[in-house]
Amino acid sequence: MNINLLDKQAIVCGSTKGIGKAIAVQLAESGASITLIARNEIKLKETLNLLDTSKGQLHNYVVCDFSKPLLLQESLETYILSHKPVHILINNTGGPSPGAVSSASIEEFIEAFKAHLLCNHILVKVISEGMKAEKYGRIINIISTSVKMPLKGLGVSNTIRGAVANWSKTLASELAPFGITVNNILPGATKTERLLEIISKKAEKGNKLEDEIETEMLQEIPAGRFGTPEELAYAATFLASSLAGYITGTNIVVDGGRTGCL
Repeated sequence: MNINLLDKQAIVCGSTKGIGKAIAVQLAESGASITLIARNEIKLKETLNLLDTSKGQLHNYVVCDFSKPLLLQESLETYILSHKPVHILINNTGGPSPGAVSSASIEEFIEAFKAHLLCNHILVKVISEGMKAEKYGRIINIISTSVKMPLKGLGVSNTIRGAVANWSKTLASELAPFGITVNNILPGATKTERLLEIISKKAEKGNKLEDEIETEMLQEIPAGRFGTPEELAYAATFLASSLAGYITGTNIVVDGGRTGCL
């Protein structure tokens, strides 16, 4: 298969590190023009310089803080007025801090809901009319395997990720007649800063060494290793292509076999 995303415009959120950054790089290598979204302008510029331009791609960025949904909407509406329609949207936001759901504060739930579901929804509302006009749209949400089986110690994340998954399933049915697909990628344990944070928190709580926690986590993964951001990026790039036009409203698990259900 030859994945060709020439002439496609993509927005990639959370694109200065980890999975989001890897997806931006891979989409660009496949020919797409990328608009990076994150809150750190210095890191946005650094990532911009990594993106392939050999096929005439034009890349740029928008500085946005997902803790401020209304400002995100304002920035995006301004951006859309002066740019080509967006064909590919990668919704990707750093997960809420680890912790038990029973001890989570109301504020933690509100902030997570804003950063994940509300911002995802704003992005879709702003760009979906352009997708409809182009008769091509790929909305890909990077969520978590917790939408299938809640993960211990990730109470707020389990809750909010589940809400995003059901939102996207509903959206998929509504947008399918317009040539727009909506799918979720569910990463398992992947070598990112987020994974290091989880390992550190577990070690602190259990009074163990981080190496011990890492070994315990690896024992739960049939593949015997953590995933890489690039492996998630390959899945996202396929879903973003015309080859995946009949795949919508589903979850794609990329976890080395760890999740104990279909």
